[in-house]
Amino acid sequence: LRISELYLQLAKVEVKRDRQAYKTNNLYFEYQSRNKPSGIATTQAKYYAYFVTDTFCFIISVMELKMKLKRLVKEDKAIGNMPGGDKNTSLGVLVSIDNFLKE
Repeated sequence: LRISELYLQLAKVEVKRDRQAYKTNNLYFEYQSRNKPSGIATTQAKYYAYFVTDTFCFIISVMELKMKLKRLVKEDKAIGNMPGGDKNTSLGVLVSIDNFLKE
């Protein structure tokens, strides 16, 4: 194992699987649910793994993910405060897969 692989095995990783992402070409990152911080706002993980399909996944540090999402919203390449989740009781950032991977 390389050092980076070993480090990833030892680090906490939050895993998200979105079965609709491939069809919609969008990623959704929740940060609030039922008026309380949740998701990426409260995760204790160091890394975030997002499965778009069973065979395509990206891994990013949570710190980098938060900075990236803030930048994409500021540049109007993502939508912040987007309702989602069960009965739209959550808020998150919605970004196209294309915009997310370009940046």
